[in-house]
Amino acid sequence: QASLGAQASLGAQASLGAQASLPATPALPATLTLDILLPRLAESSERFWKQFTAVSCSETVTQRKLGSKGKIAYERSSLFDYLIVMTLEEGELAVEESRLLQKEAGKRKQMSLLVTNGFPTLSLVFHPHYQESFEYRIEGDDVVEGQPAIRIAFRQVTPARSTTALRLRGHDFPLELKGRAWVDPGTASVLRIESGLKKPMGDLGLEALDCAVRYGPVNFPGQPAPYWLPQEARIEARTRHQHWQNVHRFSSYKHFTVKSETEVQQ
Repeated sequence: QASLGAQASLGAQASLGAQASLPATPALPATLTLDILLPRLAESSERFWKQFTAVSCSETVTQRKLGSKGKIAYERSSLFDYLIVMTLEEGELAVEESRLLQKEAGKRKQMSLLVTNGFPTLSLVFHPHYQESFEYRIEGDDVVEGQPAIRIAFRQVTPARSTTALRLRGHDFPLELKGRAWVDPGTASVLRIESGLKKPMGDLGLEALDCAVRYGPVNFPGQPAPYWLPQEARIEARTRHQHWQNVHRFSSYKHFTVKSETEVQQ
């Protein structure tokens, strides 16, 4: 069991992230507007939803409790067989993750570790179901790992449907986010996304929560184009007295299909 203060875990019904300070970049052509880009991002987000729920993979989760000056006080790594199911029920997006433990390293101690779920789906801040919940702004051209990208800032509108929640003592508290995303100008696929809290949540003891998710192409036999899937998600959370860092890494993707047959007998 992980805890943040007293029995807390962070979950993303559709995800969250961190802030980045970037140098100024040249402005995009005036012809590229949000009216053009947001519908493309909505299509890309729906495509990601379908692709991510059609694969399984290996997930390595490293949980760290950090001490003074960011030094690691305790670390535990776990390897899982992983798959995710996302559904839209009664107007709300539900994310369910299945993890089957394969291996674990690090002695188990009575240590408060942070549990983080659902963060690979952070890019769903552009899904049509959530676009009314955010404000967006095109910041300019950029480069991500040598690849041209469009940098887009987003900020959650208040009050609005939240994509992310903090679970504390059995109760869910919605989180309000702001951040940036780097988008492929050709496919509108999200290459990287970072976000954090709009403001500290002092009443819950949460001073900062930052997340960065990196996506990359994965090729499957028989598919005409690569799937853009999560490669890594980094989450850090800080309270007044505690500091945690979790890293999720995804690899060995496998594509699968499910067929169902029903036979009715008299």
